This record gives sequence, C-alpha cells and structure tokens, in this order.
Amino acid sequence: MVLRIAWGLAGAESCVVHGRLARWMGYGMEWQRAADLRRLRYFVAVAECGSFTRAAAALGMEQPPLSQQIRQFEGDLGVSLFQRQTRGVVLTDIGAALLEQARTILALSEEFVATASGMARGERGHLRVGLAGAVSLLPIIPSTIRRFREAWPEVVVSFEESNTPALSAALHERRVDVAIVRPPVTDDRDLAIYPLLDEPTVAALPSGHEHAADGAIRLSMLEAEPLIIFPRELGPGFHDAILSACQNAGFTPKMGQQAPQIAATVPLVAAGLGVSVVPQSLSQIHAGGVTFHPIEEPAPKASLAIAVLRGRHVPLVTRFVAALREACREWEAGG
Repeated sequence: MVLRIAWGLAGAESCVVHGRLARWMGYGMEWQRAADLRRLRYFVAVAECGSFTRAAAALGMEQPPLSQQIRQFEGDLGVSLFQRQTRGVVLTDIGAALLEQARTILALSEEFVATASGMARGERGHLRVGLAGAVSLLPIIPSTIRRFREAWPEVVVSFEESNTPALSAALHERRVDVAIVRPPVTDDRDLAIYPLLDEPTVAALPSGHEHAADGAIRLSMLEAEPLIIFPRELGPGFHDAILSACQNAGFTPKMGQQAPQIAATVPLVAAGLGVSVVPQSLSQIHAGGVTFHPIEEPAPKASLAIAVLRGRHVPLVTRFVAALREACREWEAGG
C-alpha cells in the first residue's frame, strides 16, 4: 500500500486528500485508528534514534509499549516502516519516504497549537485598523501602534484610511477589526465606542493673510473670510463643532470651497481660497503658503474615539483598545 499525502492540489482531489489527512490525524471514523499525532511522534523518534530502546528513553516511556504502538501503526497503515535488526532498526523505503512528511505534519501541528494559543492570549494574529481622516498625523496614534508592534512582534497590523461613516460600515462588514473615528458615529448600531481624546484645533491661514504674522487668533477675526470645510456627511461631529464655535464667537461663517477630506483643506488654504479650522496635528503638513495659529478659547475640539463591533470578543482587539485608551489618557494628562 502506498500512502500519499499531497499539498496544494486542486478541486475534488484536494478535498479527498485533505479529508483523508484529517481522518488520518484522528478526527474521522473510518481511519481513526490508523494514526494520530502521538504515533507520528513515536515513528519520528524511532527513526531518528535508530533504536526502540533509545527512542523510548527520549520519549520518557517504556520500550515494550513503544514497540507495540509502532506495530499497531504499521498494521493499521498496511506498510512496514522499519526493518528490525539485532542492533536496532532502519527505515524501509516506505518509512524513509514518509519520514519528512511526518516531520512536516508534526511541525504544522505545533505551529497550529502555538498560533491558536497566541491568538487566545491576544499575542498573535492580524489586526485591521481603520483610521479616520488625518488621524495618523496625531503623534500619539502612530507611536502607540509602533509600541504595540514592538511588544507583540507576531501581530500583523494593516490599515484602512477613510471617513467615519465609511469606517462604521467597514466595522459592520468586518473589513476592519477596530476603527479610530471622529464621533459621533451616525450608524452606531452594534458598536461599542470609547472616547480617546479631544485634540486642539488651529486656524490655517494663507501666508499672505493680514493675520499671518500673528500668534494666537480669535475666531471672530476670520468672520469675513470664506471658510474651507469638508462635507458634513464625512465627519458630522467635527464639522458641527467648527460651525458651533463660530456661532459662539458671534458670527455665522461664510462657507467657501468644500474639501473632499480634512487633510485636503490645507492645500486649498495654500491656494488662497479661504481659511480653515483644522486639527492641530495637520500643522505637521509642510505645505508652503500656509500658516497655523492657536485659537483663543473657546476653540472647537477635534474629538477622537475608538470603535469596535459589540459582542465580538477577539483578545487581540481587546488588547489593542486597552493599550490605545491608556496611551491617550497619558497623553492628555501630560498636556
């Protein structure tokens, strides 16, 4: 009898082979006595030691039960794996052909167990992070992700950048595991949302503006200027915070060019199309023709929150959410 284990086959043949392999590893009814991982370990140990006695010692068991297990293994498979000799054993041609596959199966099983255990502890896996517009420019976010990756090097982190409504949909569709958003989230059904921080905002002015050389400015100083802002549907929370701050300063802003996203406001300001109010982190964008200015109180805040799908218990996600919330608390406490 020839036992063939194939990897990477297609179609029905792949199903047959992998089905046999699953049963061969102890999960089926028809072949459940043929072999299991324990017997594979016995087989490899005897092959590597060249002796039942030495293999039994290495395995921490008595020699007679080991010999019996190998005989049963050979009987169930219908092949001879070893030639018994006076001073030990040697592999038959079939045994030699199967040895590397046995080692591969054992290595895969150990990796499977290690991966499952690591994922259960939140130390392995693939974490898909959604980022609302310009969030990645806030230093605490990339630095926390970097520290998280350094602490858990077997975690693969990937990113999707979009607006808050799109990230809410991505969470519901399980295309991302966690999303850093600008609240409120319009479609928050089944989402758990945790506040992270309130980022200060700054005024972005064209370099030729009459207040471009000033330090901090009041919002009322911008009353006559076209206000460049992004569409409300892309981030209603921050959009409304800007308009509310203007109204509290005693004026209704004159709406100018709409930016397709938050970060796009800066080049539009540089082009002289108006002024804008942006998260402080956008002042890191080195765009010529723009000056950034602190806003005297009361100034709008650019709030951030982290959102996950409620009821989805993934240790890796839980670990990341806790790490980011703690980092943001420390960041705000430090000013």
